[in-house]
Amino acid sequence: MDVLTAIKTRRSVRSFLPKSIPAKVQDRMRQALRYAPSACNFQPWRFIFVTDDELRQGIARASFEQLWIAEAPIIVVGCAIPGKAYKTMGGYGNSADMDVAIALDHLTLAAVADGLGTCWIGAFEEDAVKRLLRVPKTVKVVALTPLGYPAAPEGNAPIKNGDRKAPDEVFSTNGYRRG
Repeated sequence: MDVLTAIKTRRSVRSFLPKSIPAKVQDRMRQALRYAPSACNFQPWRFIFVTDDELRQGIARASFEQLWIAEAPIIVVGCAIPGKAYKTMGGYGNSADMDVAIALDHLTLAAVADGLGTCWIGAFEEDAVKRLLRVPKTVKVVALTPLGYPAAPEGNAPIKNGDRKAPDEVFSTNGYRRG
């Protein structure tokens, strides 16, 4: 699958088959994360593949009771290490969150190419997730995603043109312009 097809096909999947992910496929998902770019190539991240049923249930509860998250055989937790990130992104900010987001986006596209589904999860209680997974205080849990085979065939159906804003609402050239 070419990358533009993966981009157009990727959907938020909220229902998963009770099917394990083969080790080779898991390895490809890890490679997608590992090879993602980061500011100055500092790679200020750690990705936790949560496979333990009890931990997945705990993360789902810590995600404001989104219990469907635990249906997936794996929950990938993206952690940023701000102390190891590029410090002056845009002249003032830390790149850690953006670096982790780029890597997780690579994961979501690699997942589509392998017939897997994901769903960005930003609604969670960070302290609870950190306690469950023994994440150090100096590390930030940025986002997480369930990873598994979609239960519904439309889980990774192509995006329709009507699902997106018109190009003139999204793009401009040589300056910011609103239509």
